[in-house]
Amino acid sequence: MKKFSKLALSFLAMVLLAAGLAACGSNEAKNESTKDNSANDKPKEDQVVNVYTARHYEADDKVFSNFTEKTGIKVNVVKGEAEELIERLKREGESTEADLFITVDGGILANAKKNDILQPVKSDIIDKNVPAKFRDKDDNWIGMATRARVIVYSKDRVKPEELSTYEDLTSDKWKGKVLARSSTNLYNQSLLASFIELNGEEEAEKWAAGVVKNFARQPDGGDRDQAKAIAAGTGDVAIMNTYYVGLLANSSEPEEVKVAENIGVFFPNQETNGTHVNISGIGLTKHSKNPENATKLIEYITDVEAQEFLSANNYEFPVNENAEKPEILKSWGEFKMQELNFDTLGEHNQKAIGIFNKVGWK
Repeated sequence: MKKFSKLALSFLAMVLLAAGLAACGSNEAKNESTKDNSANDKPKEDQVVNVYTARHYEADDKVFSNFTEKTGIKVNVVKGEAEELIERLKREGESTEADLFITVDGGILANAKKNDILQPVKSDIIDKNVPAKFRDKDDNWIGMATRARVIVYSKDRVKPEELSTYEDLTSDKWKGKVLARSSTNLYNQSLLASFIELNGEEEAEKWAAGVVKNFARQPDGGDRDQAKAIAAGTGDVAIMNTYYVGLLANSSEPEEVKVAENIGVFFPNQETNGTHVNISGIGLTKHSKNPENATKLIEYITDVEAQEFLSANNYEFPVNENAEKPEILKSWGEFKMQELNFDTLGEHNQKAIGIFNKVGWK
């Protein structure tokens, strides 16, 4: 009986040991499986990039959705005015959800950097996509597109050979023929700021006063309204951004297409300082929670595919030199652009506003 009991106890111990080992093996396998899954599957909520943008273009929205389709990274967009977004980023500080700040104008980009809401972006892909002249020297912002501020003219009443420089718009032959939008417009402020940088305040003031003297009417409306005023015979020449001409030419409204057919694009100052060009850019926010995803989005926006899409749909000039331009941009020809640091547009902004007020450019 004792012998039987010892055998029974030994058998029972072996069974319990085997069961214990099997359970341990099962738990280890389960833990290992969980470990693998946690390493390979990042939570869905992490696959996002949050954008604060002052660019309100459908083309940008499509680029964001294309990026999501390619990468699975969702782009959340908050739109607003540039200065409001900068103040919001300052106010939110470390708690901000924003990963990227996007805006037009080199001066505003410089202001964002000055307000310490951006951090450097390091990427060999971005450096390859975007030439140094279209990047902040400290990589706090990256250019995504450019637009030239040109002279647009009536094909019926003006011959291209009559045009030459911005300065020539102050001559008597253009008296009562020049159209421009308000001095409160950032594009005009940056244009004058570029003249301050290149020619000095005195010459910049002479230019602004001379243009006011030749106004066909008091400034009114946006850039497209200046083109429409040419078509209506109100004036013969206007100061405009190139991409508005592209938007008119490809408008769904026949009247706007007709306006575009009757105006020409002239790049001034080709024998002197070059045509004024401004930039749209992207900055990585100082307190970004998703810097890797944000960098991937900048890399995508500056790659050939997105650059060609933006140029074909918003008629801006691509910053990536390998991107093909649409036919309308090609038809305007190559041109020499101003060579200056985009930061100076912000540095001279208040001086430009002061000059406009002084000479009566309303």
